[in-house]
Amino acid sequence: MTWIIEQRDWADPAGAALREAQRVELDARYGNDDHEPGAAPTADNIDVFLVAVDPAGQAIGCGALRRLDQASAEVKRMYVTPAGRGSGVATAILRTLEEQARALGWHTLRLETGTAQPDAMRFYEREGYHQIPRYGAYADSDHSVCYERSLSA
Repeated sequence: MTWIIEQRDWADPAGAALREAQRVELDARYGNDDHEPGAAPTADNIDVFLVAVDPAGQAIGCGALRRLDQASAEVKRMYVTPAGRGSGVATAILRTLEEQARALGWHTLRLETGTAQPDAMRFYEREGYHQIPRYGAYADSDHSVCYERSLSA
């Protein structure tokens, strides 16, 4: 499968639909809608937002970066539709986010995923992220698992 990864505005309708589909899936996995510690990403705090589209123009995945400090950012809203899973698009989105982070001068990417998302944990570990202690808003969250990857190497 081929796709195009585009930088888009946070308010982009296709991106908003992907984020809503992710929320619905996570609500089902966790059994409630209270599964995100800390402040949700918004147009005001997201620095990069990517949407992957298939050859027909259908949005099949997304991912974002939110700056944490001068040298690091957080991966947010990584999501691929069920039909796009297994195609390699998630890796392509993540690599594009890493390229964008480097271009912005960030050397470290961090992220939080949840204990009800073993598929996400396997994905990030396979892609070179290592588990770290919970940080920031996730420090006291029993269902958070945090990861980090140095982009310097």
